[in-house]
Amino acid sequence: MSRVNKRAIRLLFATIEPCPTFRPDVAALFGKFLPRFGVCSDLVAERAPGVPGEVRWGGGDVLLLSSRGPRPGKYAMNLLHYALTLFRADPAKYQAIQVRDMPLVALLGLVAARLKRLPFFYWMSFPSPEGQIQLARERGLSAGLMRFLFPLLWRGWTYRFLLYRVVLPRADHVFVQSDRMREDLVAKGIARQKLTPVLMGVDLERSLPEAIVPAQDPRLEGKRVLAYLGTLARGRRIEVLFDMLKILRQQFPDVLLLLVGEAEDELQAHRLRKRAQEAGVADAVIWTGWLPIEQAWSYVRAAQVGLAPIPRGPLLDCGSPTKVVEYLALGVPVVANDNPDQERVLREGGGGLCVPLTAGDFARAVGHLLADEPLRRAMAASGQAHVRAARGYQTLAKAVADKYAELLWARG
Repeated sequence: MSRVNKRAIRLLFATIEPCPTFRPDVAALFGKFLPRFGVCSDLVAERAPGVPGEVRWGGGDVLLLSSRGPRPGKYAMNLLHYALTLFRADPAKYQAIQVRDMPLVALLGLVAARLKRLPFFYWMSFPSPEGQIQLARERGLSAGLMRFLFPLLWRGWTYRFLLYRVVLPRADHVFVQSDRMREDLVAKGIARQKLTPVLMGVDLERSLPEAIVPAQDPRLEGKRVLAYLGTLARGRRIEVLFDMLKILRQQFPDVLLLLVGEAEDELQAHRLRKRAQEAGVADAVIWTGWLPIEQAWSYVRAAQVGLAPIPRGPLLDCGSPTKVVEYLALGVPVVANDNPDQERVLREGGGGLCVPLTAGDFARAVGHLLADEPLRRAMAASGQAHVRAARGYQTLAKAVADKYAELLWARG
Protein backbone atom coordinates (compact mmCIF):
# COMPACT_ATOMS: atom_id res chain seq x y z
CA MET A 1 0.00 0.00 0.00
CA SER A 2 1.29 3.45 -0.85
CA ARG A 3 2.37 5.55 2.11
CA VAL A 4 0.23 8.37 0.62
CA ASN A 5 -2.89 6.63 1.91
CA LYS A 6 -1.85 7.51 5.45
CA ARG A 7 -3.06 11.03 4.73
CA ALA A 8 -5.38 12.21 1.97
CA ILE A 9 -4.15 14.96 -0.34
CA ARG A 10 -6.46 17.33 -2.22
CA LEU A 11 -5.30 19.65 -4.99
CA LEU A 12 -7.01 22.59 -6.63
CA PHE A 13 -6.00 21.80 -10.21
CA ALA A 14 -6.48 24.34 -13.02
CA THR A 15 -6.00 22.78 -16.44
CA ILE A 16 -5.99 24.10 -19.98
CA GLU A 17 -7.94 21.15 -21.39
CA PRO A 18 -11.74 21.50 -21.53
CA CYS A 19 -13.59 18.99 -19.36
CA PRO A 20 -14.30 16.19 -20.02
CA THR A 21 -10.90 15.63 -21.60
CA PHE A 22 -9.47 12.63 -23.39
CA ARG A 23 -5.88 13.47 -22.42
CA PRO A 24 -4.77 10.32 -20.55
CA ASP A 25 -2.38 12.20 -18.25
CA VAL A 26 -5.42 14.12 -17.00
CA ALA A 27 -8.36 11.76 -17.39
CA ALA A 28 -6.59 8.54 -16.40
CA LEU A 29 -3.81 9.74 -14.10
CA PHE A 30 -5.72 12.39 -12.11
CA GLY A 31 -9.29 11.28 -12.75
CA LYS A 32 -8.90 7.58 -12.08
CA PHE A 33 -5.65 6.30 -10.62
CA LEU A 34 -4.31 9.01 -8.28
CA PRO A 35 -7.45 8.91 -6.10
CA ARG A 36 -6.65 5.25 -5.39
CA PHE A 37 -3.47 6.47 -3.69
CA GLY A 38 -5.17 9.20 -1.70
CA VAL A 39 -4.60 12.11 -4.10
CA CYS A 40 -7.79 13.85 -5.21
CA SER A 41 -8.10 17.00 -7.30
CA ASP A 42 -10.87 19.50 -7.84
CA LEU A 43 -10.66 20.42 -11.50
CA VAL A 44 -10.89 24.04 -12.68
CA ALA A 45 -11.53 24.12 -16.43
CA GLU A 46 -13.73 25.22 -19.28
CA ARG A 47 -16.68 22.99 -20.14
CA ALA A 48 -16.04 21.06 -23.35
CA PRO A 49 -18.28 22.21 -26.24
CA GLY A 50 -21.45 20.22 -26.76
CA VAL A 51 -21.42 18.61 -23.30
CA PRO A 52 -24.63 19.62 -21.51
CA GLY A 53 -25.69 18.73 -18.01
CA GLU A 54 -23.59 17.30 -15.22
CA VAL A 55 -19.96 16.49 -15.97
CA ARG A 56 -18.48 13.67 -13.96
CA TRP A 57 -14.85 13.79 -12.84
CA GLY A 58 -13.45 10.84 -10.96
CA GLY A 59 -10.73 12.85 -9.27
CA GLY A 60 -12.97 15.11 -7.19
CA ASP A 61 -15.24 18.10 -7.83
CA VAL A 62 -15.45 19.99 -11.13
CA LEU A 63 -15.52 23.79 -11.24
CA LEU A 64 -16.45 24.52 -14.83
CA LEU A 65 -17.18 27.58 -16.91
CA SER A 66 -19.34 27.51 -20.04
CA SER A 67 -18.10 30.47 -22.08
CA ARG A 68 -19.65 31.54 -25.38
CA GLY A 69 -19.43 34.41 -27.80
CA PRO A 70 -16.58 36.08 -29.68
CA ARG A 71 -13.03 34.95 -28.96
CA PRO A 72 -11.83 38.06 -26.99
CA GLY A 73 -14.81 37.95 -24.63
CA LYS A 74 -14.51 34.20 -24.20
CA TYR A 75 -10.83 34.54 -23.35
CA ALA A 76 -11.57 37.23 -20.75
CA MET A 77 -14.37 35.18 -19.18
CA ASN A 78 -12.16 32.10 -18.92
CA LEU A 79 -9.37 34.11 -17.28
CA LEU A 80 -11.82 35.63 -14.79
CA HIS A 81 -13.18 32.16 -13.96
CA TYR A 82 -9.70 30.83 -13.23
CA ALA A 83 -8.78 33.90 -11.18
CA LEU A 84 -11.90 33.86 -9.01
CA THR A 85 -11.67 30.13 -8.39
CA LEU A 86 -7.99 30.21 -7.48
CA PHE A 87 -8.29 33.19 -5.14
CA ARG A 88 -11.30 31.65 -3.42
CA ALA A 89 -9.40 28.44 -2.66
CA ASP A 90 -9.97 27.30 0.92
CA PRO A 91 -6.58 26.58 2.55
CA ALA A 92 -8.33 24.31 5.03
CA LYS A 93 -9.59 22.15 2.14
CA TYR A 94 -6.58 22.01 -0.18
CA GLN A 95 -2.99 20.99 0.40
CA ALA A 96 -1.70 22.67 -2.80
CA ILE A 97 -2.63 24.64 -5.91
CA GLN A 98 -1.54 23.29 -9.27
CA VAL A 99 -1.80 24.77 -12.78
CA ARG A 100 -1.21 22.93 -16.04
CA ASP A 101 0.20 24.53 -19.21
CA MET A 102 -1.16 28.07 -18.63
CA PRO A 103 1.58 30.60 -17.78
CA LEU A 104 -0.76 33.53 -17.05
CA VAL A 105 -3.16 31.45 -14.96
CA ALA A 106 -0.08 29.99 -13.26
CA LEU A 107 0.97 33.49 -12.23
CA LEU A 108 -2.47 33.96 -10.65
CA GLY A 109 -2.22 30.56 -9.01
CA LEU A 110 1.23 31.36 -7.65
CA VAL A 111 -0.01 34.61 -6.08
CA ALA A 112 -3.10 32.88 -4.66
CA ALA A 113 -0.98 30.10 -3.20
CA ARG A 114 1.39 32.55 -1.53
CA LEU A 115 -1.48 34.54 -0.04
CA LYS A 116 -3.02 31.36 1.37
CA ARG A 117 0.33 29.84 2.38
CA LEU A 118 -0.17 26.81 0.17
CA PRO A 119 2.46 25.13 -2.02
CA PHE A 120 2.26 25.90 -5.73
CA PHE A 121 2.99 23.23 -8.37
CA TYR A 122 3.19 23.67 -12.13
CA TRP A 123 2.47 20.77 -14.52
CA MET A 124 4.22 21.26 -17.86
CA SER A 125 3.22 18.83 -20.59
CA PHE A 126 4.37 21.05 -23.47
CA PRO A 127 6.42 24.24 -23.92
CA SER A 128 3.29 26.20 -24.82
CA PRO A 129 4.90 29.64 -25.41
CA GLU A 130 7.29 28.19 -27.97
CA GLY A 131 4.39 26.33 -29.55
CA GLN A 132 2.45 29.56 -29.96
CA ILE A 133 5.46 31.32 -31.48
CA GLN A 134 5.91 28.49 -33.96
CA LEU A 135 2.18 28.51 -34.79
CA ALA A 136 2.30 32.24 -35.55
CA ARG A 137 5.34 31.88 -37.76
CA GLU A 138 3.87 28.94 -39.68
CA ARG A 139 0.52 30.70 -40.06
CA GLY A 140 1.99 34.07 -41.04
CA LEU A 141 -0.53 36.69 -42.09
CA SER A 142 -2.68 34.23 -44.03
CA ALA A 143 -5.31 34.16 -41.25
CA GLY A 144 -5.23 37.90 -40.56
CA LEU A 145 -3.09 40.31 -38.58
CA MET A 146 -4.63 39.65 -35.15
CA ARG A 147 -4.45 35.85 -35.50
CA PHE A 148 -0.77 36.32 -36.25
CA LEU A 149 0.09 38.86 -33.54
CA PHE A 150 -1.96 37.40 -30.65
CA PRO A 151 -0.13 34.05 -30.47
CA LEU A 152 3.22 35.65 -31.30
CA LEU A 153 3.27 38.63 -28.93
CA TRP A 154 0.91 37.60 -26.14
CA ARG A 155 0.77 33.82 -25.83
CA GLY A 156 4.27 33.52 -27.25
CA TRP A 157 6.77 36.14 -26.10
CA THR A 158 4.84 37.42 -23.07
CA TYR A 159 3.96 33.95 -21.80
CA ARG A 160 7.55 32.83 -22.34
CA PHE A 161 8.77 35.60 -20.04
CA LEU A 162 6.14 34.79 -17.40
CA LEU A 163 6.83 31.06 -17.49
CA TYR A 164 10.63 30.98 -17.42
CA ARG A 165 11.40 34.18 -15.50
CA VAL A 166 8.55 34.30 -12.99
CA VAL A 167 6.47 31.13 -12.57
CA LEU A 168 8.94 28.24 -12.79
CA PRO A 169 11.70 29.79 -10.67
CA ARG A 170 9.17 30.51 -7.88
CA ALA A 171 7.08 27.33 -8.10
CA ASP A 172 7.56 24.89 -5.23
CA HIS A 173 7.80 22.05 -7.72
CA VAL A 174 7.42 21.46 -11.45
CA PHE A 175 6.21 18.22 -13.03
CA VAL A 176 7.53 17.84 -16.59
CA GLN A 177 6.72 15.54 -19.48
CA SER A 178 10.06 13.80 -19.96
CA ASP A 179 13.70 13.55 -19.01
CA ARG A 180 14.51 15.68 -22.05
CA MET A 181 12.16 18.44 -20.89
CA ARG A 182 13.84 18.42 -17.49
CA GLU A 183 17.24 18.92 -19.13
CA ASP A 184 15.83 21.74 -21.28
CA LEU A 185 14.55 23.53 -18.19
CA VAL A 186 17.80 23.01 -16.30
CA ALA A 187 19.54 24.69 -19.25
CA LYS A 188 17.15 27.63 -18.74
CA GLY A 189 18.24 27.97 -15.12
CA ILE A 190 15.52 26.00 -13.30
CA ALA A 191 16.90 23.95 -10.40
CA ARG A 192 17.08 20.25 -11.23
CA GLN A 193 15.87 19.15 -7.79
CA LYS A 194 12.50 20.86 -8.30
CA LEU A 195 11.79 19.04 -11.61
CA THR A 196 10.10 15.62 -11.74
CA PRO A 197 9.48 13.88 -15.09
CA VAL A 198 6.15 12.05 -15.44
CA LEU A 199 6.12 10.06 -18.68
CA MET A 200 2.97 9.37 -20.64
CA GLY A 201 1.38 6.00 -19.99
CA VAL A 202 -1.69 3.96 -20.79
CA ASP A 203 -4.72 2.79 -18.85
CA LEU A 204 -4.09 -0.95 -18.84
CA GLU A 205 -7.55 -1.63 -17.46
CA ARG A 206 -9.11 -0.21 -20.64
CA SER A 207 -6.55 -1.21 -23.27
CA LEU A 208 -6.79 -4.96 -22.77
CA PRO A 209 -6.25 -6.60 -26.19
CA GLU A 210 -8.53 -9.51 -25.31
CA ALA A 211 -11.35 -7.06 -24.53
CA ILE A 212 -11.03 -4.99 -27.70
CA VAL A 213 -12.26 -6.72 -30.84
CA PRO A 214 -10.39 -5.74 -34.02
CA ALA A 215 -12.49 -3.42 -36.19
CA GLN A 216 -14.88 -5.31 -38.43
CA ASP A 217 -14.45 -2.94 -41.36
CA PRO A 218 -14.88 -4.60 -44.78
CA ARG A 219 -12.31 -2.20 -46.24
CA LEU A 220 -9.63 -3.94 -44.18
CA GLU A 221 -10.37 -7.50 -45.28
CA GLY A 222 -7.44 -9.20 -46.98
CA LYS A 223 -5.18 -6.16 -46.48
CA ARG A 224 -1.87 -5.63 -44.72
CA VAL A 225 -2.94 -2.82 -42.41
CA LEU A 226 -0.70 -0.07 -41.06
CA ALA A 227 -2.23 2.19 -38.42
CA TYR A 228 -1.44 5.75 -37.42
CA LEU A 229 -3.32 6.96 -34.33
CA GLY A 230 -3.14 10.65 -33.47
CA THR A 231 -3.32 14.19 -34.73
CA LEU A 232 -2.92 15.03 -38.42
CA ALA A 233 -1.70 18.54 -37.62
CA ARG A 234 0.67 20.43 -39.91
CA GLY A 235 3.76 19.90 -37.82
CA ARG A 236 3.49 16.09 -37.74
CA ARG A 237 4.67 15.50 -41.35
CA ILE A 238 1.97 12.93 -42.12
CA GLU A 239 2.83 13.24 -45.82
CA VAL A 240 5.95 11.13 -45.15
CA LEU A 241 3.60 8.17 -44.66
CA PHE A 242 2.16 8.63 -48.15
CA ASP A 243 5.64 8.47 -49.67
CA MET A 244 6.37 5.43 -47.49
CA LEU A 245 3.17 3.78 -48.73
CA LYS A 246 4.14 4.41 -52.35
CA ILE A 247 7.40 2.53 -51.82
CA LEU A 248 5.79 -0.33 -49.90
CA ARG A 249 3.15 -1.00 -52.58
CA GLN A 250 5.88 -2.12 -54.95
CA GLN A 251 6.52 -5.12 -52.66
CA PHE A 252 3.15 -5.40 -50.93
CA PRO A 253 0.34 -4.37 -53.31
CA ASP A 254 -2.29 -5.12 -50.64
CA VAL A 255 -0.89 -2.72 -48.03
CA LEU A 256 -3.32 -0.20 -46.54
CA LEU A 257 -2.75 2.91 -44.38
CA LEU A 258 -5.25 3.76 -41.64
CA LEU A 259 -5.24 7.35 -40.39
CA VAL A 260 -7.18 7.40 -37.11
CA GLY A 261 -7.38 11.08 -36.17
CA GLU A 262 -8.18 14.45 -37.63
CA ALA A 263 -6.48 17.61 -38.86
CA GLU A 264 -6.75 20.88 -36.98
CA ASP A 265 -8.75 22.53 -39.77
CA GLU A 266 -10.29 21.92 -43.19
CA LEU A 267 -7.35 23.52 -44.97
CA GLN A 268 -4.93 20.97 -43.53
CA ALA A 269 -7.31 18.07 -44.20
CA HIS A 270 -7.62 19.15 -47.84
CA ARG A 271 -3.86 19.55 -48.14
CA LEU A 272 -3.23 16.02 -46.85
CA ARG A 273 -5.80 14.43 -49.17
CA LYS A 274 -4.26 16.28 -52.09
CA ARG A 275 -0.82 15.08 -51.04
CA ALA A 276 -2.04 11.45 -50.94
CA GLN A 277 -3.40 11.83 -54.46
CA GLU A 278 -0.14 13.33 -55.70
CA ALA A 279 1.74 10.35 -54.24
CA GLY A 280 -0.61 7.99 -56.07
CA VAL A 281 -1.81 6.23 -52.89
CA ALA A 282 -5.21 7.84 -52.22
CA ASP A 283 -6.94 4.52 -52.93
CA ALA A 284 -4.86 2.83 -50.20
CA VAL A 285 -5.58 5.34 -47.43
CA ILE A 286 -8.55 5.16 -45.06
CA TRP A 287 -9.43 8.33 -43.11
CA THR A 288 -11.55 7.54 -40.06
CA GLY A 289 -11.59 11.02 -38.52
CA TRP A 290 -11.74 11.39 -34.76
CA LEU A 291 -13.12 8.31 -32.95
CA PRO A 292 -13.88 7.49 -29.30
CA ILE A 293 -10.80 5.84 -27.84
CA GLU A 294 -12.11 2.25 -27.67
CA GLN A 295 -13.24 2.44 -31.30
CA ALA A 296 -9.89 3.93 -32.31
CA TRP A 297 -8.12 1.11 -30.48
CA SER A 298 -10.24 -1.43 -32.33
CA TYR A 299 -8.76 -0.15 -35.60
CA VAL A 300 -5.26 -0.38 -34.14
CA ARG A 301 -6.01 -3.98 -33.14
CA ALA A 302 -6.78 -4.72 -36.78
CA ALA A 303 -3.31 -3.56 -37.89
CA GLN A 304 -0.11 -5.54 -38.40
CA VAL A 305 2.09 -2.52 -37.59
CA GLY A 306 1.58 0.74 -35.70
CA LEU A 307 3.27 3.88 -37.02
CA ALA A 308 4.66 6.65 -34.82
CA PRO A 309 6.25 9.51 -36.78
CA ILE A 310 7.19 12.42 -34.50
CA PRO A 311 9.31 15.11 -36.21
CA ARG A 312 12.53 15.97 -34.40
CA GLY A 313 12.97 19.45 -32.99
CA PRO A 314 13.01 21.37 -29.69
CA LEU A 315 9.21 21.36 -29.32
CA LEU A 316 8.49 17.67 -29.85
CA ASP A 317 11.77 16.18 -28.63
CA CYS A 318 10.80 17.09 -25.05
CA GLY A 319 7.48 15.26 -25.30
CA SER A 320 6.45 11.76 -24.28
CA PRO A 321 4.23 10.53 -27.14
CA THR A 322 1.37 8.18 -26.29
CA LYS A 323 1.16 6.35 -29.62
CA VAL A 324 3.96 3.87 -29.01
CA VAL A 325 2.77 2.83 -25.55
CA GLU A 326 -0.82 2.49 -26.79
CA TYR A 327 0.20 0.34 -29.76
CA LEU A 328 2.32 -1.91 -27.56
CA ALA A 329 -0.32 -2.21 -24.85
CA LEU A 330 -2.70 -3.44 -27.57
CA GLY A 331 -0.20 -6.04 -28.78
CA VAL A 332 0.83 -4.29 -32.01
CA PRO A 333 4.53 -3.91 -32.96
CA VAL A 334 5.75 -0.44 -33.86
CA VAL A 335 7.82 1.42 -36.39
CA ALA A 336 8.77 4.79 -34.93
CA ASN A 337 11.36 7.45 -35.53
CA ASP A 338 14.03 8.51 -33.06
CA ASN A 339 12.09 10.88 -30.80
CA PRO A 340 13.97 10.49 -27.47
CA ASP A 341 11.11 8.94 -25.50
CA GLN A 342 9.99 6.69 -28.36
CA GLU A 343 13.55 5.47 -28.82
CA ARG A 344 13.76 4.73 -25.10
CA VAL A 345 10.53 2.70 -25.03
CA LEU A 346 11.56 0.59 -28.03
CA ARG A 347 15.14 0.14 -26.80
CA GLU A 348 14.07 -0.93 -23.32
CA GLY A 349 11.07 -3.00 -24.40
CA GLY A 350 12.07 -4.38 -27.79
CA GLY A 351 8.61 -3.70 -29.17
CA GLY A 352 9.54 -2.46 -32.63
CA LEU A 353 12.01 -0.70 -34.88
CA CYS A 354 13.31 2.85 -34.45
CA VAL A 355 14.53 4.61 -37.61
CA PRO A 356 14.99 8.18 -38.94
CA LEU A 357 11.83 9.93 -40.11
CA THR A 358 12.17 9.45 -43.86
CA ALA A 359 9.88 7.64 -46.28
CA GLY A 360 12.64 5.24 -47.27
CA ASP A 361 13.63 4.32 -43.71
CA PHE A 362 10.02 3.82 -42.63
CA ALA A 363 9.29 1.73 -45.74
CA ARG A 364 12.28 -0.55 -45.12
CA ALA A 365 11.40 -1.03 -41.45
CA VAL A 366 7.72 -1.69 -42.12
CA GLY A 367 8.56 -4.02 -44.99
CA HIS A 368 10.88 -5.99 -42.72
CA LEU A 369 8.09 -6.50 -40.19
CA LEU A 370 5.42 -7.31 -42.78
CA ALA A 371 7.65 -10.00 -44.26
CA ASP A 372 8.39 -11.66 -40.91
CA GLU A 373 5.33 -12.65 -38.89
CA PRO A 374 7.31 -14.45 -36.12
CA LEU A 375 9.34 -11.27 -35.60
CA ARG A 376 6.15 -9.20 -35.38
CA ARG A 377 4.72 -11.53 -32.77
CA ALA A 378 7.92 -11.55 -30.71
CA MET A 379 8.23 -7.77 -30.75
CA ALA A 380 4.57 -7.33 -29.88
CA ALA A 381 4.87 -9.66 -26.88
CA SER A 382 8.12 -8.08 -25.64
CA GLY A 383 6.86 -4.52 -26.01
CA GLN A 384 3.56 -5.30 -24.35
CA ALA A 385 5.31 -6.82 -21.33
CA HIS A 386 7.51 -3.74 -20.96
CA VAL A 387 4.59 -1.31 -21.16
CA ARG A 388 2.64 -3.31 -18.60
CA ALA A 389 5.58 -3.20 -16.21
CA ALA A 390 6.70 0.40 -16.69
CA ARG A 391 4.07 2.55 -18.42
CA GLY A 392 0.74 1.61 -16.89
CA TYR A 393 -0.97 4.49 -15.12
CA GLN A 394 -1.36 2.39 -11.99
CA THR A 395 2.45 2.30 -11.71
CA LEU A 396 2.92 5.95 -12.72
CA ALA A 397 0.20 7.13 -10.32
CA LYS A 398 1.89 5.54 -7.32
CA ALA A 399 5.16 7.30 -8.15
CA VAL A 400 3.38 10.66 -8.58
CA ALA A 401 1.37 10.21 -5.38
CA ASP A 402 4.52 9.43 -3.43
CA LYS A 403 6.14 12.56 -4.84
CA TYR A 404 3.24 14.73 -3.71
CA ALA A 405 3.48 13.21 -0.24
CA GLU A 406 7.22 13.82 -0.12
CA LEU A 407 6.79 17.46 -1.19
CA LEU A 408 4.01 18.17 1.29
CA TRP A 409 5.64 16.35 4.20
CA ALA A 410 8.81 18.35 3.57
CA ARG A 411 6.75 21.49 4.29
CA GLY A 412 5.39 19.96 7.48
